[in-house]
Amino acid sequence: MISPTAEYALRAVVAIAQGGGDAVVTSKLVEMTKVPPGYLPKVLQALRRGGVVQSKRGLGGGFTLARVPEQISVLDVLMIVDPIKRIERCPLDINAHSTTLCPLHRRLDEAAGMVEKSFAATTIAELLISGDDNQAPLCRPSKPLRLGLKPRR
Repeated sequence: MISPTAEYALRAVVAIAQGGGDAVVTSKLVEMTKVPPGYLPKVLQALRRGGVVQSKRGLGGGFTLARVPEQISVLDVLMIVDPIKRIERCPLDINAHSTTLCPLHRRLDEAAGMVEKSFAATTIAELLISGDDNQAPLCRPSKPLRLGLKPRR
């Protein structure tokens, strides 16, 4: 539903939010988010240009959120790195559909609209809250990861 870049951006923003206002360095973000180390700086740069994160160089530097997590929606992040594409005109260039979409494309656009609305209504702060199942936020596993090992039986 969303691109890998969009998920990487969301992982990074959630991980930075978990810093509670303290700067988080890129190496720590790579460790927390499992985003490829060569790609994460590009994602962070886009988020910085988009006004979601800010960066500080040097000792004590790293990335922080530019706004509080309650003021950043999932949609804010997605629209910076990989905007949701709505269907505004017939993708088939059919003249008869120039003013209204056909039933197929209208339904597809309505679905995209519902997704967009849901992402707009979800804040980064909400992603930091444990649910009823007491599950940890995305970038903080509740149990140590066993990467590359087969599950115990």
